[in-house]
Amino acid sequence: MSITLYTWGTPNGRKASIMLEELGLSYDTVPINITKDEQFAPDFLKISPNNKIPALVDSDGPDGKPISVFETGAILIYLAEKHGQLLPTDPAGRSLCLQWLMWQMGGFGPMLGQAHHFRRFAKEKIPYAIDRYTNESRRLYGVLDKRLGEAEFLAGAYSIADIATYPWAARHEWQGIDLSDFPNVLRWYNAIGSRPAVQRGMAVPA
Repeated sequence: MSITLYTWGTPNGRKASIMLEELGLSYDTVPINITKDEQFAPDFLKISPNNKIPALVDSDGPDGKPISVFETGAILIYLAEKHGQLLPTDPAGRSLCLQWLMWQMGGFGPMLGQAHHFRRFAKEKIPYAIDRYTNESRRLYGVLDKRLGEAEFLAGAYSIADIATYPWAARHEWQGIDLSDFPNVLRWYNAIGSRPAVQRGMAVPA
């Protein structure tokens, strides 16, 4: 089996590398330097139709045939299902896990990403945009904190929902967020950050 991960050092990229490390899989890494627009290369477009990292190619896909997978949620679900880990198999548990995964993909990633852009990278400082996305980030951290006051991890047990969410929380300072304001998130953040596989995954690509 050969897995190739096309990635860069972003929260989305780190979701995939953390997952691969948690599963204990060997894989090759191909850095796609998004600061140099390498994600727009025609060869990468064949793997990732939306020109976004990460993307994964598994030479041992369904029926033993190669498969390429883009979009982080799809990558996490594909790997979890293939290896039977980090995604509950009972219907209620699976649904809960996927709900929180979709919450991350639909809100906790995109809104925090906008906060990153307008707070750090926009050439023009636009107070309305900064306030809008900083406030929405704070609201989402409140949702996360409430959930983590009810359960140790998002789906009860550690899962792909936590793997998807952690790398975005790891840039809380970029979002104007003080984790001490969210004690349940801080407890969860420290617990996940202490996992060796998470530490290895966060360092990819080297």
